[in-house]
Amino acid sequence: MASNGGVACYYERDGGGDSVVFVGDAGYGAWQWGWQHAAVAGPFESVVTDVRGAGRSDAPPGPYSVSDLVSDLTAVLSDAGLRSAAVVGAGLGGMVGLEAARTTSRVDRLVCLGTAPSGSGVDLDSLYAPPADREGVERATEAALSEGFVADHPDAVRRIVEWRTAEDADPTAWEAQAAAVRGYSLDAPYEVTAPTLVVHGADDAAWPAEDARTLAGDLPRGEFAAVDGAGHLAHVERSKRVNDELLSFLEE
Repeated sequence: MASNGGVACYYERDGGGDSVVFVGDAGYGAWQWGWQHAAVAGPFESVVTDVRGAGRSDAPPGPYSVSDLVSDLTAVLSDAGLRSAAVVGAGLGGMVGLEAARTTSRVDRLVCLGTAPSGSGVDLDSLYAPPADREGVERATEAALSEGFVADHPDAVRRIVEWRTAEDADPTAWEAQAAAVRGYSLDAPYEVTAPTLVVHGADDAAWPAEDARTLAGDLPRGEFAAVDGAGHLAHVERSKRVNDELLSFLEE
């Protein structure tokens, strides 16, 4: 457990080798990394964090900013004895990775999953429901996935709903995290000099894929990979494809 100004930031480590730190999306618990953790922990050390407001990290009063979450990430790296690491961020976590790469020397390589350079135009509300509202969580889960995946993998959708009702942020913490997304804009992409892979579901209705493509093009060392037929949770429903992209990029 790391501490940032009295805010406890939970993380877990597994595997060996160079470290890869996972920073999650707004509202979601650590379940979101179940598909990547197993692929990374082995050739690399996997460091899975809980963003403040979710999981086992503290949930101080909001609103939060991306800068707050960069400070949390820095605290985790320091507590883990890591001078720098590769960072993999989803949605909000991708914004945290971008800002950390822009303002610190702690990010060696960066992978942004389902991320945009600005919160403007992002439909956050469709992706969240209070964990106590199971029907709402089902709708929000289906909104984050492609129609084909929902139809073909109902058991997987049910498992995700179970995890979300157990681990996701409560409404107050969600609003605090959502404020960080809505308030962020990457105004100087040329300052993000770390090699960056931007992976995005082509059918993501909440975080526009064109914004992600623009992000990759604006970064000095950016690459873009579209995942056809996938929604916002492309790293869940097309995990093999995304993991191949992730591992290839990390091993370069």
